[in-house]
Amino acid sequence: MMTTTDNHEASQTREQIKKERKKAPQQEQAREPKKRIRVRLIPIWLRIIIVVVLIALSLMLGVFVGYGMIGGGNPADAFDKSTWTHILDFLKKE
Repeated sequence: MMTTTDNHEASQTREQIKKERKKAPQQEQAREPKKRIRVRLIPIWLRIIIVVVLIALSLMLGVFVGYGMIGGGNPADAFDKSTWTHILDFLKKE
């Protein structure tokens, strides 16, 4: 069983620990240099352009594979205007 003096010593120790914890972050902040500014290797505007180009390339590749290889047509015909007007005529059929 704890006596009154043991309890008082334990509470003092807890208070001291709390004080030390409060002091520690302030001391660490004083020692740390200011945060560095991050310099991006690839700027955001360039990332957006890269993503748009990759989407366009994947769309073209999908048309090429879908029409030419899976559809059984000539892959070079996938990009002809007549092919797309023919496809749109099927979609707009009344």
